[in-house]
Amino acid sequence: MLRYLHIEESQVPKMCLDLYKEYGTTMAGLKALGYEFDNDKFHAYVHGRLPYHMLMPDPVLRNLLLSMPQRKIIFTNADMAHAAQVLNKLGLEDCFEGIICFETLNPPLEDTLAPPEAAPARAIVDKKIHSSNSKILCKPSVEAIEAAVRIAMVDPKKTIFFDDSARNIASGKAAGLQTVIVGSSVLVPGADHVLNSIHNIKEALPEIWEAEEGKQLEEVIQSRTVETVVIA
Repeated sequence: MLRYLHIEESQVPKMCLDLYKEYGTTMAGLKALGYEFDNDKFHAYVHGRLPYHMLMPDPVLRNLLLSMPQRKIIFTNADMAHAAQVLNKLGLEDCFEGIICFETLNPPLEDTLAPPEAAPARAIVDKKIHSSNSKILCKPSVEAIEAAVRIAMVDPKKTIFFDDSARNIASGKAAGLQTVIVGSSVLVPGADHVLNSIHNIKEALPEIWEAEEGKQLEEVIQSRTVETVVIA
Protein backbone atom coordinates (compact mmCIF):
# COMPACT_ATOMS: atom_id res chain seq x y z
CA MET A 1 0.00 0.00 0.00
CA LEU A 2 2.91 2.30 0.73
CA ARG A 3 5.06 1.34 -2.23
CA TYR A 4 2.50 0.79 -4.97
CA LEU A 5 -0.59 2.75 -3.98
CA HIS A 6 1.21 5.68 -2.34
CA ILE A 7 -1.01 5.70 0.74
CA GLU A 8 0.36 7.60 3.72
CA GLU A 9 2.16 5.26 6.14
CA SER A 10 0.30 6.64 9.14
CA GLN A 11 -3.03 5.74 7.53
CA VAL A 12 -2.22 2.14 6.55
CA PRO A 13 -2.88 0.20 9.80
CA LYS A 14 -6.28 1.78 10.45
CA MET A 15 -7.19 1.67 6.79
CA CYS A 16 -6.41 -2.05 6.54
CA LEU A 17 -8.55 -2.80 9.58
CA ASP A 18 -11.43 -0.60 8.47
CA LEU A 19 -11.46 -2.07 4.97
CA TYR A 20 -11.32 -5.61 6.34
CA LYS A 21 -14.29 -4.92 8.60
CA GLU A 22 -16.31 -3.24 5.86
CA TYR A 23 -15.52 -5.39 2.82
CA GLY A 24 -14.18 -8.72 4.11
CA THR A 25 -10.62 -8.21 2.87
CA THR A 26 -8.30 -5.23 2.48
CA MET A 27 -8.04 -5.94 -1.24
CA ALA A 28 -11.82 -5.87 -1.70
CA GLY A 29 -11.95 -2.56 0.14
CA LEU A 30 -9.17 -1.00 -1.91
CA LYS A 31 -10.88 -2.05 -5.14
CA ALA A 32 -14.19 -0.64 -3.89
CA LEU A 33 -12.46 2.69 -3.23
CA GLY A 34 -11.23 2.78 -6.82
CA TYR A 35 -7.61 1.71 -6.42
CA GLU A 36 -6.28 -0.18 -9.44
CA PHE A 37 -3.62 -2.87 -9.12
CA ASP A 38 -2.82 -6.39 -10.28
CA ASN A 39 -4.55 -8.95 -8.07
CA ASP A 40 -1.83 -11.59 -8.48
CA LYS A 41 0.94 -9.15 -7.63
CA PHE A 42 -1.00 -7.97 -4.58
CA HIS A 43 -1.39 -11.52 -3.30
CA ALA A 44 2.21 -12.41 -4.07
CA TYR A 45 3.50 -9.38 -2.16
CA VAL A 46 1.23 -9.79 0.87
CA HIS A 47 1.52 -13.57 1.19
CA GLY A 48 5.21 -13.55 0.32
CA ARG A 49 5.84 -11.89 3.66
CA LEU A 50 4.04 -14.54 5.73
CA PRO A 51 6.05 -16.92 7.99
CA TYR A 52 4.98 -20.19 6.33
CA HIS A 53 7.99 -21.89 7.93
CA MET A 54 6.21 -21.69 11.28
CA LEU A 55 3.40 -23.98 10.12
CA MET A 56 3.86 -27.62 11.10
CA PRO A 57 2.18 -30.83 9.90
CA ASP A 58 -1.06 -31.61 11.75
CA PRO A 59 -1.45 -35.42 11.71
CA VAL A 60 -4.42 -35.31 14.08
CA LEU A 61 -6.45 -33.06 11.79
CA ARG A 62 -5.29 -35.04 8.78
CA ASN A 63 -6.61 -38.30 10.26
CA LEU A 64 -9.91 -36.65 11.18
CA LEU A 65 -10.39 -35.28 7.67
CA LEU A 66 -9.50 -38.52 5.94
CA SER A 67 -11.91 -40.45 8.16
CA MET A 68 -14.87 -38.24 7.19
CA PRO A 69 -17.08 -39.97 4.60
CA GLN A 70 -18.40 -36.74 3.09
CA ARG A 71 -17.11 -34.46 0.36
CA LYS A 72 -14.74 -31.89 1.85
CA ILE A 73 -14.11 -28.52 0.24
CA ILE A 74 -11.97 -25.53 1.19
CA PHE A 75 -13.62 -22.11 0.84
CA THR A 76 -11.16 -19.25 1.33
CA ASN A 77 -10.84 -15.58 0.43
CA ALA A 78 -7.14 -16.17 -0.23
CA ASP A 79 -5.66 -16.98 -3.61
CA MET A 80 -4.86 -20.50 -4.77
CA ALA A 81 -1.11 -20.18 -4.20
CA HIS A 82 -1.61 -19.26 -0.53
CA ALA A 83 -4.15 -22.04 0.05
CA ALA A 84 -1.82 -24.57 -1.57
CA GLN A 85 1.14 -23.43 0.52
CA VAL A 86 -0.77 -23.65 3.79
CA LEU A 87 -2.26 -27.07 3.03
CA ASN A 88 1.14 -28.37 2.03
CA LYS A 89 2.79 -27.13 5.22
CA LEU A 90 0.00 -28.69 7.34
CA GLY A 91 0.22 -31.97 5.47
CA LEU A 92 -3.43 -31.69 4.33
CA GLU A 93 -2.91 -31.29 0.58
CA ASP A 94 -4.75 -34.51 -0.30
CA CYS A 95 -7.58 -34.20 2.24
CA PHE A 96 -9.96 -32.09 0.15
CA GLU A 97 -11.85 -32.59 -3.08
CA GLY A 98 -11.25 -29.03 -4.18
CA ILE A 99 -10.68 -25.41 -3.27
CA ILE A 100 -13.00 -22.47 -3.81
CA CYS A 101 -10.63 -19.51 -3.59
CA PHE A 102 -10.17 -15.92 -4.75
CA GLU A 103 -9.70 -16.93 -8.38
CA THR A 104 -12.85 -19.04 -8.27
CA LEU A 105 -15.12 -16.11 -7.50
CA ASN A 106 -13.01 -13.44 -9.20
CA PRO A 107 -11.49 -15.02 -12.32
CA PRO A 108 -9.61 -12.84 -14.81
CA LEU A 109 -11.02 -12.51 -18.29
CA GLU A 110 -8.58 -15.14 -19.57
CA ASP A 111 -9.53 -17.48 -16.72
CA THR A 112 -8.32 -21.05 -16.87
CA LEU A 113 -8.22 -23.85 -14.37
CA ALA A 114 -5.13 -23.87 -12.21
CA PRO A 115 -2.68 -26.45 -13.63
CA PRO A 116 -2.54 -29.65 -11.54
CA GLU A 117 1.08 -29.07 -10.53
CA ALA A 118 0.14 -25.69 -9.02
CA ALA A 119 -2.39 -26.99 -6.53
CA PRO A 120 -2.72 -29.74 -3.91
CA ALA A 121 -6.40 -30.13 -4.69
CA ARG A 122 -8.55 -29.30 -7.70
CA ALA A 123 -9.49 -25.64 -7.90
CA ILE A 124 -13.21 -25.32 -8.49
CA VAL A 125 -13.68 -22.50 -10.98
CA ASP A 126 -16.75 -21.11 -12.73
CA LYS A 127 -15.92 -18.76 -15.62
CA LYS A 128 -19.39 -17.24 -15.60
CA ILE A 129 -19.51 -16.13 -11.99
CA HIS A 130 -17.45 -12.95 -12.20
CA SER A 131 -15.19 -10.75 -14.28
CA SER A 132 -12.07 -8.74 -13.55
CA ASN A 133 -14.03 -5.52 -14.00
CA SER A 134 -16.46 -6.32 -11.16
CA LYS A 135 -16.16 -5.66 -7.47
CA ILE A 136 -14.32 -8.28 -5.46
CA LEU A 137 -16.61 -11.11 -4.38
CA CYS A 138 -15.60 -12.64 -1.05
CA LYS A 139 -16.80 -13.64 2.40
CA PRO A 140 -18.63 -12.40 4.42
CA SER A 141 -20.86 -11.50 1.47
CA VAL A 142 -23.91 -13.75 1.36
CA GLU A 143 -23.65 -13.48 -2.42
CA ALA A 144 -20.15 -14.99 -2.29
CA ILE A 145 -21.28 -17.88 -0.10
CA GLU A 146 -24.30 -18.57 -2.30
CA ALA A 147 -21.97 -18.56 -5.31
CA ALA A 148 -19.68 -21.06 -3.58
CA VAL A 149 -22.65 -23.31 -2.79
CA ARG A 150 -23.73 -23.16 -6.41
CA ILE A 151 -20.23 -23.81 -7.79
CA ALA A 152 -19.67 -26.77 -5.47
CA MET A 153 -23.13 -28.10 -6.39
CA VAL A 154 -24.12 -28.87 -2.80
CA ASP A 155 -27.38 -28.78 -0.89
CA PRO A 156 -26.87 -26.09 1.79
CA LYS A 157 -29.29 -27.87 4.13
CA LYS A 158 -27.01 -30.91 4.03
CA THR A 159 -23.75 -29.00 4.19
CA ILE A 160 -21.82 -28.00 7.32
CA PHE A 161 -19.87 -24.75 7.09
CA PHE A 162 -16.93 -24.31 9.50
CA ASP A 163 -15.41 -20.84 9.98
CA ASP A 164 -13.61 -18.85 12.68
CA SER A 165 -15.29 -15.56 11.73
CA ALA A 166 -18.59 -14.60 13.36
CA ARG A 167 -19.48 -12.48 10.32
CA ASN A 168 -18.88 -15.39 7.95
CA ILE A 169 -20.96 -17.68 10.14
CA ALA A 170 -23.89 -15.25 10.11
CA SER A 171 -23.69 -15.04 6.32
CA GLY A 172 -23.38 -18.81 5.99
CA LYS A 173 -26.56 -19.24 8.00
CA ALA A 174 -28.30 -16.63 5.83
CA ALA A 175 -27.28 -18.70 2.81
CA GLY A 176 -28.99 -21.74 4.33
CA LEU A 177 -25.92 -23.65 5.54
CA GLN A 178 -25.52 -25.56 8.79
CA THR A 179 -22.82 -23.65 10.67
CA VAL A 180 -20.03 -24.23 13.17
CA ILE A 181 -17.99 -21.42 14.71
CA VAL A 182 -14.40 -22.55 15.33
CA GLY A 183 -12.02 -21.11 17.92
CA SER A 184 -14.75 -19.86 20.23
CA SER A 185 -16.23 -21.03 23.52
CA VAL A 186 -19.62 -19.41 22.95
CA LEU A 187 -22.18 -19.49 20.18
CA VAL A 188 -22.31 -16.48 17.90
CA PRO A 189 -25.37 -15.31 15.94
CA GLY A 190 -26.12 -17.82 13.19
CA ALA A 191 -24.00 -20.63 14.62
CA ASP A 192 -25.53 -24.07 15.18
CA HIS A 193 -22.46 -25.40 16.96
CA VAL A 194 -19.32 -24.10 18.60
CA LEU A 195 -15.85 -25.68 18.57
CA ASN A 196 -13.07 -24.38 20.77
CA SER A 197 -10.67 -26.32 18.54
CA ILE A 198 -11.14 -28.03 15.18
CA HIS A 199 -9.48 -31.07 16.77
CA ASN A 200 -12.61 -31.55 18.91
CA ILE A 201 -14.83 -32.03 15.89
CA LYS A 202 -15.45 -35.76 16.35
CA GLU A 203 -16.57 -35.36 19.96
CA ALA A 204 -18.77 -32.37 19.17
CA LEU A 205 -20.24 -33.60 15.88
CA PRO A 206 -20.31 -37.41 15.81
CA GLU A 207 -23.18 -37.10 13.31
CA ILE A 208 -20.61 -36.48 10.59
CA TRP A 209 -19.28 -39.99 10.98
CA GLU A 210 -22.67 -41.55 11.71
CA ALA A 211 -23.97 -40.20 8.39
CA GLU A 212 -21.90 -42.87 6.67
CA GLU A 213 -24.34 -45.43 8.00
CA GLY A 214 -27.38 -43.48 6.86
CA LYS A 215 -28.18 -42.08 10.29
CA GLN A 216 -29.77 -38.66 10.63
CA LEU A 217 -28.29 -35.59 12.27
CA GLU A 218 -29.53 -34.63 15.69
CA GLU A 219 -31.81 -31.67 16.26
CA VAL A 220 -29.18 -28.95 16.43
CA ILE A 221 -28.26 -29.77 12.81
CA GLN A 222 -31.97 -29.95 12.02
CA SER A 223 -32.09 -33.71 11.39
CA ARG A 224 -30.57 -33.57 7.90
CA THR A 225 -28.07 -36.11 6.57
CA VAL A 226 -24.60 -34.61 6.14
CA GLU A 227 -23.41 -34.75 2.54
CA THR A 228 -20.71 -32.09 2.40
CA VAL A 229 -18.26 -30.49 4.82
CA VAL A 230 -16.93 -27.03 3.91
CA ILE A 231 -13.85 -25.87 5.83
CA ALA A 232 -13.59 -22.10 5.43
